[in-house]
Amino acid sequence: MLNRKRSALSLALAVALTPLMASAQTAEPSTTTAPTGTAATNLDTVQVTGIRRGIENAIAIKQDATSVVEAISAEDIGKLPDVSIAESLGRLPGLAAQRVAGRAQVISVRGLSPDFATTLLNGREVVSTGDNRSVEFDQYPSELVNGVTVYKTPDAALVGQGLSGTIDMQTVRPLSFAERVIAISGRYQKSSLGKAANVDPYGNRFSASYIDQFLDNTLGISIGYAHSDMPIQENQVGLYEPWTTEQTDQGNRPGLAPGTVFSDGIKALRRTGNNERDGVMATVQFRPSNVWTSTLDAFHTEAEQIDTANQFEVNLSNYNGGYTPGLLITNPQINADGTFAGGVATGVYPLVRGMYNKRKDKIDAFGWNNEFNFERVKVVADVNYSKATRNELNLENNLQLTPMPQLDSVGVVVKPDGFSQISPGLDYSNPDALFLTNTIYGSGYGKVPMVEDRLKGARLQATFAMPDSLPWFSDVDVGVNYADRRKDKTQAEGNILLGDQGDANIAGDLQYAPVNLGFAGIGYIPAWNVPAAVDRYMVFNPVTNLDYLIPKAWTVQEKTSTAWIRANINTDLGEVGLRGNIGVQMVRTDQSSQSNYFDRSRPDGQNILPIDDGKTYTDWLPSLNLAFMFPHQQTLRFAVAKQVARPRVDQMRAGLEFGVDTATGKPGGSGGNPLLDPWRANAIDLSYEKYFGEKAYVAAAVFFKDLKSYVYTQSRDDYDFSDLLASYVPPPGMIVPVLPTGTFSAPQNGQGGKLKGLELTASFPLEMLTESLRGFGVQASATFNDSDIKILDPESASSVGSDPISLPGLSERVYNFTAYYERSGFEARVSQRRRSDFIGEIGNFNGNRTLRYVVGENVTDAQVSYTFADSSSLHGLTLLLQGSNLTNEPYRTYAGTTDRPLEYVEWGRTYMLGVNYKF
Repeated sequence: MLNRKRSALSLALAVALTPLMASAQTAEPSTTTAPTGTAATNLDTVQVTGIRRGIENAIAIKQDATSVVEAISAEDIGKLPDVSIAESLGRLPGLAAQRVAGRAQVISVRGLSPDFATTLLNGREVVSTGDNRSVEFDQYPSELVNGVTVYKTPDAALVGQGLSGTIDMQTVRPLSFAERVIAISGRYQKSSLGKAANVDPYGNRFSASYIDQFLDNTLGISIGYAHSDMPIQENQVGLYEPWTTEQTDQGNRPGLAPGTVFSDGIKALRRTGNNERDGVMATVQFRPSNVWTSTLDAFHTEAEQIDTANQFEVNLSNYNGGYTPGLLITNPQINADGTFAGGVATGVYPLVRGMYNKRKDKIDAFGWNNEFNFERVKVVADVNYSKATRNELNLENNLQLTPMPQLDSVGVVVKPDGFSQISPGLDYSNPDALFLTNTIYGSGYGKVPMVEDRLKGARLQATFAMPDSLPWFSDVDVGVNYADRRKDKTQAEGNILLGDQGDANIAGDLQYAPVNLGFAGIGYIPAWNVPAAVDRYMVFNPVTNLDYLIPKAWTVQEKTSTAWIRANINTDLGEVGLRGNIGVQMVRTDQSSQSNYFDRSRPDGQNILPIDDGKTYTDWLPSLNLAFMFPHQQTLRFAVAKQVARPRVDQMRAGLEFGVDTATGKPGGSGGNPLLDPWRANAIDLSYEKYFGEKAYVAAAVFFKDLKSYVYTQSRDDYDFSDLLASYVPPPGMIVPVLPTGTFSAPQNGQGGKLKGLELTASFPLEMLTESLRGFGVQASATFNDSDIKILDPESASSVGSDPISLPGLSERVYNFTAYYERSGFEARVSQRRRSDFIGEIGNFNGNRTLRYVVGENVTDAQVSYTFADSSSLHGLTLLLQGSNLTNEPYRTYAGTTDRPLEYVEWGRTYMLGVNYKF
């Protein structure tokens, strides 16, 4: 609560100071209008360096835009202030980041989940390595991105626009620089959680950039490389989902009264590993004359993450391998709303588990843009190609005390706001007492998911200058764009079985240093090389042809044709300038999906049958953006548009599970839906912005979206199974007729609702108030979202209940605050981003997305640096110290109410020492 008040106070202070800043600007008009003069020159010297340079560049982008936008601009080449683009984006007004594995990864724009936003790279839609189309931003090194523009309102010429917003990342254009630039940087990092399981807490980053011009500045090249090797250190306690009364009502949890809300298991783990990433950016620009500019750019990033979770786990569901005595909960502690808060579980058979994950991601993006400027016509031709691949390996080993059984009595204390505690009665620290065996969870299981995403496109557009007889319009754009995207996924799985040797200890040469689970009350447990143990003692043959695996392999294709016309407005209404655009975009989408389904009734043994479906639809998207420029650098923006967002790729899969109830003859199934329409909305935006040159601004914006449709997972009782039943053969003894319709659960288009919000922003140097505060400055924003959209049948709803829920990704309040100081080469900043509780979409063990309530976060970062002056022999050298997540903010999820926790995770603080050198 205190932090929330501080954030709100910071914003209120910024807005309250607006009149004082306006007075300051009135008293010193020369700082923004005078091209020469000693005072202006001295002020410019301060403005164009370091933190202020990045801030002022971003303000200039926002001020010059005809749409409602937010922007990030690098302070210098290869020098965005945050560890990743995701963290920088999470600080912008109206945006919020969700952490995954300790890193800001996915972005929600204006309270909508990442599915509603589209990401571009240099103006072109980019592929993703996930199952969906939303981008994981931590795969893009911040050192290779020169700036980001977030379009909150679309215009007709913005291809690939999203419904909540469009995020466009830009790399360097070498001919924008007047001279050669070479920049290198290095970082050394440490995690506060320390060393565990032979993984040390240290990491490193390195980057180098080279920009140059040749042939009298007609040819420019830029090359950048970024490498990072970061440790993964995590402490976690998790409880099984769902929390429910189902089993206690039936008397299946001895010792607990009917109606007690109970979780059927608990685990504690230490996750260790490394995340290594390499990125390369290259651009060649050729401008032989003012008529023709040709730009060829390439972007490549690949990452490999390897981690192992060494965990202690207790099943509390009376599932102990069938040994007696069974489960009994003694001394149960039940809180006021009937939720289990602790007790002693006897007759349980805990496991020590090793959960290994190796993931390799690779993204390649290429584009070639040619711009021709004639006297009254500009023509742009662009071709692009991008490809992403993900190869993953998931393995588990399960160990138990032997000889079997060795049942235990385990104390459990459930803590909603900290690590829940587990107190085993037996010793699990000795690796010689634990065996790979056929435990209550089997000996192991493994998965090999693979994703490939390809996108190729071409764009042709022309801009025609308007005649003087039409003074309202400066020019008109017309254009066409074609994009062809194909995404494939397979997921082989299988049991990991014991080899011929049977039960086995894991040999000492495969053992790591034991991990300490003392944070959860357990103490030390063994840690080991999981894949090596599988190779030595076990057999793993993953397959894809089992009935429950068939729907997990699919292909989705999209062929999207876009055409547009846009008239650009540039005129004066008396003393008020007017800029903007009006236009319409036509988007024709041809979508299809190919997969298989399993028909176990076929007598010929050909049980795997293909399924192929899809549809074509067209959307007309009108848009209007107006920017009224009043005296004293005041801008009032108004925008109205029809917007769409294509459905999630995984929801469009054709894969399904299918069967017939032999007692009733009624068919049933579940799967994806290639016939989905997109999300559609009508949107209105109004924004007031007051600028103070390029030094500062304050803004207040309101937005309203009327979502005409939403995609829900729904069960239909009238689904026509005729096509699937064509080859169905009833089993012997089935006497009832097979019905043509039945129940099918799949994503469906349903009713939408309203989303509205208020965004308040301020950015200003405090020297505008008094000269004694020269060098100090603040940036602050607050966003307040509200929606009446309720998801009636949530997908994977075990932890959010079956009642209607709010939009996933929607935080009702999001605050961002940065205070900085910059003077005489010294820089310091403290940044805080905060969001209230929201429903997050989390990947579960099955590889599916599940919904969970996520506790709001308050993440604080800080950085200090010193840049040597031009007169110094160390000119161009910058030394810096950075700290991330300084308050060790945990990541917490819960089921329904906070006293029913699911995950409590800490990733620790991260400290980084670095150096930049530019020459």
